[in-house]
Amino acid sequence: MSDLADNLAGRFIVLDGPDGSGKSTQLAMLADFLRAAGATVTTTRDPGGTAIGDTIRAILLDRANEAMSIGCEILLYMASRTQLMAEVISPAVKADHCVLCDRWVSSTVAYQVAGGKASADDIMAAYDLALGQSRPDLTIILDLDAEEGLSRADRRAGHDRIEARGAEYHHRVRELFLDQARSCPTRFVAVDAVGSADEVHQRLRAVIETWEFAAP
Repeated sequence: MSDLADNLAGRFIVLDGPDGSGKSTQLAMLADFLRAAGATVTTTRDPGGTAIGDTIRAILLDRANEAMSIGCEILLYMASRTQLMAEVISPAVKADHCVLCDRWVSSTVAYQVAGGKASADDIMAAYDLALGQSRPDLTIILDLDAEEGLSRADRRAGHDRIEARGAEYHHRVRELFLDQARSCPTRFVAVDAVGSADEVHQRLRAVIETWEFAAP
């Protein structure tokens, strides 16, 4: 096992950021790189990642559910997250896998606070109730201008319930992601997501290869 693989064993790492920032692409590329370095990698996504979570995900992203209350929305996210932690993340971490997850509670803070109907404190109180003090070891925010992110999202077929909101909303989302990175530099880092997939991947590699994880 390489030094990098050894350093990442049992770590829970999240890739997050605005719509169109390339999280899924970068997660797959990072997983391939880490496996080549000798790490055992488990990949997953939030919401979803389990049969129960995928059912919840479909409800959350369905454009027919615009009447959903903010309380219902937050609790559904936490329900999916709790199942994912119990069924996938915790067992993988205990087996010394490096867990890479597409989104986590950092997304709930950014998107729901941007909507003006919840505070970060409310969201984290719900998180603590559902998951206790379980936190990612590192959250990497893929930072991208809102217009560029929405332009990339436009190239995909259709929009989910969140992507369909306006540009001003998505500007607030970006700033809330960056606020989280600035407020907790021991567990968050923002990475420029402008450029080709290979260019962004090299920036992620530089972070992963040099990151000093905070004590539990």
